[in-house]
Amino acid sequence: MTDLPVPEISVIIPIYRQWEFLPDLIATLAAQEFPLRSRAEVLLIDNDPADPTPRPALPDWIRLLPCPAPGSYAARNMGAAMARGRLLVFTDADCRPHPGWLSALYAAAENRDPGGLLAGPVTMPVPKGASVWQIFDAVRGIPQAAFVSRGYAATANLAMSRTLFEILGGFDARRLSGGDAEFCRRAGRQGHALTLVPAATVDHLARDNFTALALKARRIKGGQVASGPLRRRFFWTLRSLVPPLREAGHYLRSDHALRHRLIAIGIRVLLWGVELHEITRLLLTRRPPERR
Repeated sequence: MTDLPVPEISVIIPIYRQWEFLPDLIATLAAQEFPLRSRAEVLLIDNDPADPTPRPALPDWIRLLPCPAPGSYAARNMGAAMARGRLLVFTDADCRPHPGWLSALYAAAENRDPGGLLAGPVTMPVPKGASVWQIFDAVRGIPQAAFVSRGYAATANLAMSRTLFEILGGFDARRLSGGDAEFCRRAGRQGHALTLVPAATVDHLARDNFTALALKARRIKGGQVASGPLRRRFFWTLRSLVPPLREAGHYLRSDHALRHRLIAIGIRVLLWGVELHEITRLLLTRRPPERR
């Protein structure tokens, strides 16, 4: 049996019961300008292998790997351990990479300090006939450039060398949310710069119902008040009690239509109530944080 060529890039994508997203994701990966089939590999990490839902048929250039350990960061660590490429690229199942995505990240990795992290923009277009929930999610967005200026980036579009990933010890697998920010800040403290690559863009689907937005709000709040050092958890608990006026101000200053900005502010207040309820639940019960 002939050994497979060692890929230059390993694309790692955790998935948790989001099988309906796969057709469009696969189409955007297949449309990459970078020669994906000959110089890259795609690892899809099933983060709920016990779920009985039938798995869809996948092209032969995608490996589906099970990860029973809960959480997307545990799944990303497992994917990195199984990957063969020297450049690890992370994205999510509900993302749609632009055709030049991998080419831009690869060029940036070749032209910059190999000891650094690379992040690309994450755009969230407002779909035609969008619901109020999609409008809110798009207005809030994932402002990757702003994140990078603060020293972290979302794993919806993050890349680094395998060597750096191993030096840093991977993501904190105990976290169900916020592990990307913790990882990037840990890298920064050790002198590894984070660089934005403007040409390496992915689109992110806007959530289209209240349940999905509430699950994300609960997951993020759990990551803030149930993970990390005690002092930081105490800080986030107190900060969460304050109405989200600062965030509302960001929405008002955005370039979205005024109607969309006002809708976003109203839904943000609604989700603040969800967050307060989640904090109370986490403080008064032993039930685990949300992972979805």
